[in-house]
Amino acid sequence: MVYKFRVILDAEEDIFRDIAILEEDTLEDLHNAIVNAFGFDGLEMGSFYTCDDEWAQEDEIPLFDAGDVPGEMKTMADYPLSSILDSENTKIIYVYDFLNMWTFFVELGAIEEPESGVAYPELLFSHGEMPSNAPDKEFTADEDDIYGEFEDDFDDDDLDMFNDDQSFDDMSFDDGQWN
Repeated sequence: MVYKFRVILDAEEDIFRDIAILEEDTLEDLHNAIVNAFGFDGLEMGSFYTCDDEWAQEDEIPLFDAGDVPGEMKTMADYPLSSILDSENTKIIYVYDFLNMWTFFVELGAIEEPESGVAYPELLFSHGEMPSNAPDKEFTADEDDIYGEFEDDFDDDDLDMFNDDQSFDDMSFDDGQWN
């Protein structure tokens, strides 16, 4: 079967690509198809993230195993598309280039029979011009909870421990105090 995806850049403008790819292809193949469809050079890292129907990000599926134990972490190459996406689970998030955070909403729109003579993956449709820079993301927090669980009740008296009269002027490297 062929999976047909709409890949939408998370931006104010409508910028998307429609991609057809075989269901037995991997998430790494989809990563490469997205990179090519949007004109990236493919030199940056990327990850897919599973998500719910409201696009709430869940588990990361990276391009490369970055775990402490080699082979412990599953990567994009380990997941055929059909193992992650189907007619019930149609959404996944893709992030390319973690310095710029190009973020895409990837949605499975159709599952169809493959057409004979077509080489997959295939770019079906392209809409919108890619901006030269990734769209800005606004990360906001509740103003009353900017410290979260780290909020404390320190006052100026608590800082007195740092105002002792110890002087370091008479110490040198020769005193054996330095490593």
